[in-house]
Amino acid sequence: MNVDQTITLAPAREASQPATRLRRSVQRLTRGPAALRSPIARWAITVLAIVGAGLTVWSGVIHLQLWSQGYRDISVIGPLFLVQGVASIVLALALVAFRRVFLLAAGALLMAGTGLGLLLSATVGLFGYQESLAITDAQTSLMVEFTGAAVLAGAAAVLAAARPRAGLARH
Repeated sequence: MNVDQTITLAPAREASQPATRLRRSVQRLTRGPAALRSPIARWAITVLAIVGAGLTVWSGVIHLQLWSQGYRDISVIGPLFLVQGVASIVLALALVAFRRVFLLAAGALLMAGTGLGLLLSATVGLFGYQESLAITDAQTSLMVEFTGAAVLAGAAAVLAAARPRAGLARH
């Protein structure tokens, strides 16, 4: 290979590196437990996804119940309770069906965001509404949401970081 060929090929390699990184990132985010080498790891991720999905549904049901019991009449908070309830149930179904890294991460973010929203509402207020942590639903909600966030974040991190089986990197 002469100098001219080396100079010509170098920019092509540099241009393909971001594309390769992007492709690997997408593969990692769309990875499911079937891509893992260990059957125990596949089983553990599936169990964590199901437990996380159950906690996500529980949080959604709490918010839908509160919405139907009068929160629907609270400006901004009411519609957010409805959206959170429906989104939680839809996401939980997707988690159980597909168990992909990006779904696990989305579930963790939804659960953590919901718990933080409650803490903000109880301390400084949120959208002009002040909540109390003294009610049972608030305490239960915090426990469910932060536990769910931890379970789902842990599963997402393990699945994203694990080495995939040869030939199955995308499953």
